[in-house]
Amino acid sequence: MSWFHEFNLRHERLKNFVHNGMRYPLPPWGQKVMALVYFTIPVIGGYYIMQWAISKAPTAIEMENQEGVLYGNKRVLDDGQEQVVGARGWGGGVNLAVSDAETQERSSESLKRYMKQLKKQQRQQRKREKEEPAVVAASSETQGKDS
Repeated sequence: MSWFHEFNLRHERLKNFVHNGMRYPLPPWGQKVMALVYFTIPVIGGYYIMQWAISKAPTAIEMENQEGVLYGNKRVLDDGQEQVVGARGWGGGVNLAVSDAETQERSSESLKRYMKQLKKQQRQQRKREKEEPAVVAASSETQGKDS
């Protein structure tokens, strides 16, 4: 018998004992404690994982951008010179959240116009779809009368 097979058998016996041999209903206070434990473990674990990821973020950005470090829409080169990245900067692009109020307002108006145009196109499409079956039915009726 291999070591792994023996380990598996012992594990199955332990699971059977835990789930069948020593299972007692918890009192209400015990249920609340276990609910608290099952709730807090993922929250605390997630918090520490998030903190770890935050600590790794600057090094990831520096590795990704070998020429300089990114701050918002600006890139600081190794020689201390700043470059604008995104709209009106290196590589084109869109205005990010760091844009001024006027640009944000202009972008908002543009988005409203686009959404209005999209809704109009959708209404026209639905109208065409409703009229299309009626046109097909009418043409089939006229063909039936002609023959």
